[in-house]
Amino acid sequence: MAVRATVSRFPADPDAQESSGLPWGLTVTPFASKDENGQSPVYGSDGHLLPRCENCYAYFNTYCELDQWAWNCSLLEGSDDEMTQARPVYVAAVDLSSSEEFLELTRSALLAALEAVPPGALFGFATFSHKIGLYDVQGAIPVVKNVFIPADTEGSLPIELEDVMPLSQFLAPVETFKENITSALETLRPTTSWERTAGAGQGLDGVLMGGRGFGTAMEALFNYLGSEYGNTFALGRVFAFLSGPPDHGAGQLDTRRYGEQYASKGEDADRALLPEQTPFYKDLAAVAVQAGVCVDLFAITNEYTDLASLKFLSIESGGSLFLYSNTDESTLPQDMYRMLSRPYAFNCILRLRTSSEFKPGHFYGHFFPDPQYENVQHIICCDSYATYAYDFDFANAAGFSRHTSEQPMLQIAFQYTVVVPPEELSSAGLGSSSRGKYSLKRRLRIRTLQFVTAQNINELYDNVDPETVLSVLVHKVILASLEQGVREGRMLLHDWLVILTAQYNEAFKLVQYKNGNSVMSQIDVEFLQCPQLQRLPRLVFALLRNPLLRFHEEGVHPDYRIYLQCLFSALEPSSLHRAVYPLLMSYSTPDKQAYPRHSLSRAALITSGSPIFLLDAFTTIIVFYSSTADPALPFPPPQDCLLRTTINKMKQDRSITPKLIFIRGGKEDATAFENYLIEEQDVDGSGLTSVMGFVSFLEDITQSVLEYMK
Repeated sequence: MAVRATVSRFPADPDAQESSGLPWGLTVTPFASKDENGQSPVYGSDGHLLPRCENCYAYFNTYCELDQWAWNCSLLEGSDDEMTQARPVYVAAVDLSSSEEFLELTRSALLAALEAVPPGALFGFATFSHKIGLYDVQGAIPVVKNVFIPADTEGSLPIELEDVMPLSQFLAPVETFKENITSALETLRPTTSWERTAGAGQGLDGVLMGGRGFGTAMEALFNYLGSEYGNTFALGRVFAFLSGPPDHGAGQLDTRRYGEQYASKGEDADRALLPEQTPFYKDLAAVAVQAGVCVDLFAITNEYTDLASLKFLSIESGGSLFLYSNTDESTLPQDMYRMLSRPYAFNCILRLRTSSEFKPGHFYGHFFPDPQYENVQHIICCDSYATYAYDFDFANAAGFSRHTSEQPMLQIAFQYTVVVPPEELSSAGLGSSSRGKYSLKRRLRIRTLQFVTAQNINELYDNVDPETVLSVLVHKVILASLEQGVREGRMLLHDWLVILTAQYNEAFKLVQYKNGNSVMSQIDVEFLQCPQLQRLPRLVFALLRNPLLRFHEEGVHPDYRIYLQCLFSALEPSSLHRAVYPLLMSYSTPDKQAYPRHSLSRAALITSGSPIFLLDAFTTIIVFYSSTADPALPFPPPQDCLLRTTINKMKQDRSITPKLIFIRGGKEDATAFENYLIEEQDVDGSGLTSVMGFVSFLEDITQSVLEYMK
């Protein structure tokens, strides 16, 4: 379990926290394979026997005071022996109202999935369009049975899927029927325009619709699988491949809201396109959870699909949302393999307890609160990268007492279930009776942390973790954007930096007062007195230039914005830092690094004089050869060089597969690379300014600080 606080020394009281201008909170990656210092967890058994405090129910830990007969609560990892049989279940649902290119990519992704799923897993294969198709791959040749989807928005299937094909026929053991599943994938063909017209009938305003009955198909699949929840499986994973917006049957979406009408109505497009247009998919996620199903949604499309409505089906069922704007450069097969190769926990409960002086304020991430207990969150499915955030409030005005030796404490308990493969059980000495069978184990991770309080503002500023500050800020601006629009999210971020800068200048006595008015010798907007704060202005500038917060008029697709919201709100702090402010390094040859870090500006490229640049923007990695590079340098770089080793390490350490691009400056279009050189761009996207973007941004912050302090 990895835990990172925004400040490693906590503010002493509400006044100290208020005057610092810093967010106070932490991020937690509960199922991480190592903690924030790279340490692996310590395992033990009989976790259910751990002593607990009678008052607050916190677990016994090494910070508790002991005497001969008792222990005092200060506010290990254990596992109990609850084991039941279950098999991993995976179901693919493929959109046939699509193109041959879409189906070819989906085929590649599912072939990768078949290689990644564990032996003994069960696999089901379904298709949807104006009808839903169920494949039986357990016979000599694959057989598909279809049911037509009613066109009306309130309709459901005329027959239960169990009556079309028994679930035991639909879910096939992968190791036995892998070849048959592959054969079934080869039979996929897009529905013809004639079929769609006949099946879909007239759509909105008499326009013929595409016949993509996604909502009805998903609801039917969840009810179908739910009959075996708790018997055949403990968690079923559905992979839904979508090539456009649902436009047939229940859950169809009106995509006309994306277009010129917002300009004509004078509406804020950024605000209008962020909320869901129907609660259908939020409600459907609840149906999925009740059926023990987690949905991963793969949207492969460049048309408006309204992910603002669809996202709930994935994130509220514990799944992930992926968006690929075209089939040519998609990393879908690699993402699929990567996702299924890493361990995951499910039916998780995350509980945060604090010492009495402070309490959790807001919670951020893809989890939902317990309806009964405070500070308890439920997570349907969680992998080793999934990260959540909290911010804190003081319980009273006194804060942490300076007159006692007691320090702020917090404890995070994470209870979860894992599917344990047979080989792991036999190596653990659990006998031959379990051979060939998967078992469920309920486990518990506990992390207890003690913090020190900062004696003064300098100490607080010296112990800032800028990456974790960025994480909490991103959560806050996403929330503000969803509730009040992108413009409001940008203002919140801008105002936060202004207030932080003003508080810092006050704290370091960079402000003098005459006759009650503040007089500045010079405002320090670069935090020259405090190294830990120096990265924050650049991070805020970069976040304002990120598509997450750029305006609709700049050509930011609303679905891409939603995808980034879902991605960013689940990333751990270091990955989020890369995604917001990419890492740019240079090489003198493919085997020799020149500089480990440059600012994102053209000036940095020119002054470095290096011929090769490597840019890591988390979702994209670019190798750029400058136009002045020696033609004798090998392009692209050879597989066995230092540059390639660095790229491979970058690709290994992340939750998604980054797109790798090689560009030769002067010979190929360098726009993809130059777009990341943000420091000469104007912060609000109105084009290149007469002065450099980041410099003028700091000047604007200076003026805003002056006004704020007046």
